[in-house]
Amino acid sequence: MSHPAIRASMLIISCLSANACSTSEESAQLSTDNDSSSVLMSNTDTTLMDLRDMVVYKSPTCGCCQAWVSYVEDAGFAVKTIDTDNVDAIKSEHGLTDPSLKSCHTAVVDGYVIEGHVPVSDIERLLAERPAIVGLTAPGMPMMSPGMASETPKDYDVIAFDKNGRTRIYSSY
Repeated sequence: MSHPAIRASMLIISCLSANACSTSEESAQLSTDNDSSSVLMSNTDTTLMDLRDMVVYKSPTCGCCQAWVSYVEDAGFAVKTIDTDNVDAIKSEHGLTDPSLKSCHTAVVDGYVIEGHVPVSDIERLLAERPAIVGLTAPGMPMMSPGMASETPKDYDVIAFDKNGRTRIYSSY
């Protein structure tokens, strides 16, 4: 597990044991081990918890979608799943209109679209770097991707796409 994921897990455990994640009126301070800096979080700021809240729209019968949801939950994301028989409408609503970029499920995390079997490492990088894009996609259903045959991505690209339809390779596996 990566250091940011470990810190996020520790924060979640601390919040749960203190019963204070969503109800605390006091500020909390999170220290980071790798740069000795501190991030001040309050109930009016965007917190680490907010950044890891995810909504996933999927078919109620898709097993690989549910496997991907479990994978991102295991990485510390708080996931709300919404089963729908019209995932294409959700994709269009969130700016994903190019059929070549589509996959089986669509997630939204902190305003970004995550389409298909995108690895957690790419989602975490996206949230850290905050590029001016609509989101990331793993088009189709790559066989060696999280939620499919492997939690370790292999033999596919993750594509970044913007509101003007431009794409670029974000990660290659």
